[in-house]
Amino acid sequence: MGNLKVIMTDIEGQTLTFEDVEEGVSLMELGKQHGVAGIMGDCGGGCACATCHVYVAEEWFEKVGEPDDIEFAMLDMVADVMKDNSRLGCQIKMTPELDGIEVSVAPASSV
Repeated sequence: MGNLKVIMTDIEGQTLTFEDVEEGVSLMELGKQHGVAGIMGDCGGGCACATCHVYVAEEWFEKVGEPDDIEFAMLDMVADVMKDNSRLGCQIKMTPELDGIEVSVAPASSV
């Protein structure tokens, strides 16, 4: 039974609030389950593409943490839209510490 909350703004600017998110679910999985515009998750969560690129709200970034080297390499492929608070949604798994997290789906890269 989930009880975690995620606030996600899609690429069209629509803010969606998800209640009762299960612990352990990634933001990519959540976005795909609910058809969030801009979350494709083409690689299925293997950190092998950047189609679940999100911007983590500033106040949440410290809790989420920096991307590891593999994730950073994927983000570097979309350098034209990468920001300091960029992360891949497949690499952010929900925990009680992330209850209420706010993210925005990044626009598609022009690459």
